[in-house]
Amino acid sequence: MSTGKRIAIEYFSDVLCVWAYGAQIRLDQLKRDFSDQVQVMHRFLPVFAATAERIQREWEAHGGYAGYNKHVRQIASTWSHVEVHPRIWLENVPASSMPAHLFLKAVQLIEQRAQLGKTAQTGKEATNAFEAAAWRVRQAFFKEARDVAHQVVLERIAQALELPVRKVWELIESGEAHAALHLDFDARDRYHIPGSPTLVLNEGRQRLYGNVGYRVIEANVHELLRDPRSGEATWC
Repeated sequence: MSTGKRIAIEYFSDVLCVWAYGAQIRLDQLKRDFSDQVQVMHRFLPVFAATAERIQREWEAHGGYAGYNKHVRQIASTWSHVEVHPRIWLENVPASSMPAHLFLKAVQLIEQRAQLGKTAQTGKEATNAFEAAAWRVRQAFFKEARDVAHQVVLERIAQALELPVRKVWELIESGEAHAALHLDFDARDRYHIPGSPTLVLNEGRQRLYGNVGYRVIEANVHELLRDPRSGEATWC
């Protein structure tokens, strides 16, 4: 039953993060369970801003890209709700997640300016255009092993979702999408975000990082809806 209260949640992720890919089902459930009681603001992290450097730094001693491919597939093998391409991180590897993030910030800006309507073209329940685009970018990479750093791949996603492609690129070329992404990085520093994915609630007082179970997320939201007074510790 709705209490009339509405809480803001900031969700930080990188589109190339497998944990964020698998966690989408929890965001979907959160929206179903709390409907208009929560408002999710999507923000992006530069976890894979330089993929070659990251893989070399963290996986050179563990098989490099081949080792990371095995690691990601092992993680995904425990999930039944998403698919991962067997050649992930071996073929069509994006040089950076930044082009996809800029593309999605442009879509988000267009939507915030009320220039986009609703869409149900994700194969899931109806969602807004930004969320549909973000999910399709993640699917394009993880499920289809497409290089989502390439403009042609992002443009095809935009066209399939009937997004205003020209306006998207205008916002990127003008620097507005870059400015919006910079604000995400500012928020990351302000909240001391440890990685992807992270949910931030209660104006930064609560952070849920990593592979957090849905019941933990649900408990935190319930507690804030019950008593959202600033500065008071919750029992969760």
